[in-house]
Formats: sequence, C-alpha cells, structure tokens
Amino acid sequence: MMHSLARSTPVTLAVITVLIAAFVAAAVSLFKLTVGGAIALYFVVWWTLLFAVLPLRNQPETRPTHVVPGQDPGAPAAPRLREKAIWTTLVAGAAFLIALAVFPLAGL
Repeated sequence: MMHSLARSTPVTLAVITVLIAAFVAAAVSLFKLTVGGAIALYFVVWWTLLFAVLPLRNQPETRPTHVVPGQDPGAPAAPRLREKAIWTTLVAGAAFLIALAVFPLAGL
C-alpha cells in the first residue's frame, strides 16, 4: 500500500498534506492549540524525525556498473524518499499527538 501512495511526487505530496491537516486539526480541536502553534510544533517534530527515518532500510549500491565515479560507497541504491516522507509524516503525527497529550501546551 505504501508503494502505491508514493508512486509519484504529486500523489505523495497530496497524501502528506491530508495527513498533516488531520494531525493539526486534531491538535486544534482536542488540545486547544492555535493553528499556527500546531503547525510550528508539528514541523519541528517532523523535521527531527525525518533524520531518524532516512537511514532505515538503506542498502548500498553493490553493482559496479551503477556506481558513478566519486559516489560515496555507502550511498543507498534505492533511497525511497517518497515512502520515507509518508512514514515520517505518520510517525511524527503519532509523536506529536502523544507529546500534546503528555505536555500541557494549550494556547500555544
């Protein structure tokens, strides 16, 4: 299913936009955050978790014919960035809502 959601950049961006809107709407309605505060906090959580998700399931390029001169030997063969953007959005949404439930941030 994730592969079909990440089949193209416009589809991926649409999925991410809908998910972010849902998380921000939940934060505004359930935890009494302002829209701007919810977007700002979500952005910080998303950007932080992106760097945790990026290295997951990366395999270096092992086919000598596909290695470009000067390429780092540990560069991933298939980084799957669109899938990782969706996963980051989901994981960040869960972390965001958990943080809002744990910390009293109403009115942010």
